[in-house]
Amino acid sequence: MTTRLSQVVAVEKPAKTEAYGVLTAAHHQVQKAPLLAGISRTYRPRDDDGEQLPPENSRVQLRAEDAITDVVTALTRFYDVTATKDWANTTAKADVVLDGAALLRDVPVPFLLFLEKQLTALATFIEKLPVLDPAEDWQYDNDRGVWRTPAFETVKTRKVPRNHVKAEATDRHPAQVEMYYEDIPVGTWSTVKYSGALPPARVKELQARLQALRDAVKYARESANATEIGQRRVSAALLDYLFHTPANNTAA
Repeated sequence: MTTRLSQVVAVEKPAKTEAYGVLTAAHHQVQKAPLLAGISRTYRPRDDDGEQLPPENSRVQLRAEDAITDVVTALTRFYDVTATKDWANTTAKADVVLDGAALLRDVPVPFLLFLEKQLTALATFIEKLPVLDPAEDWQYDNDRGVWRTPAFETVKTRKVPRNHVKAEATDRHPAQVEMYYEDIPVGTWSTVKYSGALPPARVKELQARLQALRDAVKYARESANATEIGQRRVSAALLDYLFHTPANNTAA
């Protein structure tokens, strides 16, 4: 009987949850001594006229062998489903195709899943890449290996004190003079800005290529998961050996 890898993957987690639930419950139950114990007592007085007491009985509520059977039943499905998936992962493969050509061939499912996680991390990295200030005119400087702006000049000034006569001196009053500072050009700055950031178009290109690659990996994974696979039955050999019941169940 065959099935698709995607179907096996879908049922693996529920099978695991159920198996661990049954195993945990059985583990706790077999440690409760009262559930495993039973008793049957009858009373007989020494004399015929003695007090008559009713018998006392309590049944065994849990057999350890029954707990083992429940665990084996749950683990059988979980082990077989997991084995089917893991064996399939060694054979279910697909090509990562971009622009009609195979970028990677015969990629197994585990590596496709790995790639999806890695590309998600790279998406965050690319999104945070620094971009050049669009307000500037950038040109690539081959000698320096960075981007640069054309040189632009700014005037260097120096403040020089000046006197402003608000009122001339008279025979009675001195002149009223107010001091102020005047910016006098003393030189010229020639400035070139440099940057190691990226042009916005470059970042957009990287984002587009990353998205195309993520889509291609996703399609490859879906294609590989659609592979028809044979179901594996491994639990019987393992669990039968582990929980083998002797012909004489009372044997040591």
